[in-house]
Amino acid sequence: MSRRRPVSLILAVLLLLYPSAPLLLAEPDREKTVWNYDGGLQMMTDGQVASGPCFRINGRATARDYFVNLKRVDTNTGTFFRRGNEIVTEFPAVLHLSFLMYDFPCDIQIQNAGSRVYLTKALVSTLRLSFYWKHGLAMRPAPGIEPRHYETRQVMPYAAAIADQMPERFEWEFEFDVPSTGVPVTDSLVMVVRTPDGHIAARAAARM
Repeated sequence: MSRRRPVSLILAVLLLLYPSAPLLLAEPDREKTVWNYDGGLQMMTDGQVASGPCFRINGRATARDYFVNLKRVDTNTGTFFRRGNEIVTEFPAVLHLSFLMYDFPCDIQIQNAGSRVYLTKALVSTLRLSFYWKHGLAMRPAPGIEPRHYETRQVMPYAAAIADQMPERFEWEFEFDVPSTGVPVTDSLVMVVRTPDGHIAARAAARM
């Protein structure tokens, strides 16, 4: 007992004289994971029209200079977004969303092209797009979205000699401007593709 008391007293004196000492013992704020967003946010999903063809949506949400050197940092004390020494909390004024829609097999193990059905111009013209901002589990409509470009392109088969024996295939390109002033970077931009009867054919999200 007598040998332990001096040690305890010395420790107590040190803590009183140097109140910041416990901070030296605290675990530092270490970076666990770093995500780089150069090039924007990817949006990709597979969809299917009920009793019809399957397709893939592959696109990206971008904004001039906004995503350059933008990183998401996950640490033991939380997650934050930064560009150099700047902490980023909101999206820019406008995001530019562009994506392709094209045929994709419902089952990649089925290679019999004769049994497949494909997207057609008439079918795609009936599909409806809806956009939302998602925060946690809550979704709210994304207002003011403006279409900027729409294009249908024919996809030629690899074997040109049998092109006249193959069904016509197309891909569709879409571009939209999405107002995003004041939207937190923790929200996700969600796009829903519906058939005329309201059935959801596909749902994709661009998220940080």
